[in-house]
Amino acid sequence: MSDKTSIVLSHPTKQVGGTVKLTGSKSESNRALIIQALSKGSVQVANLSEAADTVTMNKAVQLADSGENSAQPTTIDIGPAGTAMRFLTSYLNLAKGTFELTGSARMQERPIKLLVDALQKLGANIKYLGKDGYPPLQIEGPMSQIADSVAIPGDISSQYISSLLLAAPALEKGLSLHIEGELTSKPYVSMTLDMLRESGISYEWNEQTIRIPSQNFGDTTLYVEPDWSAASYWYSIVALSQEGSLFLPGLKKSSLQGDIAIANIMTRFGVHTTFQEDGVLLQKELVTNEPIFLDLKECPDLAQTIVVVAAALKIDVTFTGLETLKIKETDRIAALQAEIGKFGCDLVEDNEIYHLKTSEAFVPEKLEIATYEDHRMAMAFAPLALVFPQVTILEPSVVEKSYPDFWLNLEQQHFNIK
Repeated sequence: MSDKTSIVLSHPTKQVGGTVKLTGSKSESNRALIIQALSKGSVQVANLSEAADTVTMNKAVQLADSGENSAQPTTIDIGPAGTAMRFLTSYLNLAKGTFELTGSARMQERPIKLLVDALQKLGANIKYLGKDGYPPLQIEGPMSQIADSVAIPGDISSQYISSLLLAAPALEKGLSLHIEGELTSKPYVSMTLDMLRESGISYEWNEQTIRIPSQNFGDTTLYVEPDWSAASYWYSIVALSQEGSLFLPGLKKSSLQGDIAIANIMTRFGVHTTFQEDGVLLQKELVTNEPIFLDLKECPDLAQTIVVVAAALKIDVTFTGLETLKIKETDRIAALQAEIGKFGCDLVEDNEIYHLKTSEAFVPEKLEIATYEDHRMAMAFAPLALVFPQVTILEPSVVEKSYPDFWLNLEQQHFNIK
């Protein structure tokens, strides 16, 4: 699929059924790789994600291990992998050597200053190689820790917080991290702490402060659950099908992943979830077209999927908690507005409240969707082939970032892909 600039989707029967096996969670995998590296081998990882971002992270961590043997700075290019950029910005301060951490052109437009400021206060030797506040970075490790306490805003990116927490047990003085203001994407911070605890790390979280003492990791194996973010696209497919029932093995009701919220949210769009011992069963139900209010502050990665489903079903929705979408792989608000506008829908911004308006929606014979170098744009819009006769997705290879088998799995569910 990587050599194709576009694909054309259609679905003759509008029905889906059977089993879809999902890759391991990218979010869990990337955390597990940092924990494994810091544990010096005492923590092992099972069911690692096949996503490009995780492959990139794995290679970067291995490259960092060779840094002390190099007379020249070791260049680590993570491409478009945002999580890798944030996590490695902290991790490389604990490795031996000098590193140049860089990424794609878009990555060099994504801010990193708040995380760098926090690390510099702890004693990190980090310099900007280009524009202040943005990658690429030069990092010299290992750092000499001069402070054990730092504050960081909670409403910018939870990945900054997770990055610091993952490094904390390996810091000589440990870390007290104070979160200023409201914490967005809280489930991702909880995931980080839960995985640290599974790895033998103790911590205290009192109100706005998380304290992790300096300590060693235990002997354990971290099992990576299948990816609830990937599951969200199958919820969308069941919602937009005329008749649908799908089983997704391995997903757990006790998941660490915040995107499990899709199970509850999608009841509003006609998908019933049954948690079984070995996975989840999704079943199509009748949907009532009543206006809906959703706060996605704790699961912003679900926004594109939900906006597209609601637009296709002609259900007006009011959203809050979407502000972080503007600094993702692309400005996801602007991208959504442009693409749903192609079939008559509008996402109107009103002082951090967003109103999806569907009264002018229509069914185009052919629809062409731009993906903006964003994997979630491709996967959120692909299910529209169940409601529109023909949907073209530009640059389909973007899905490799998080879900390489996405198009193969669609073909297995009788989507025609040309």
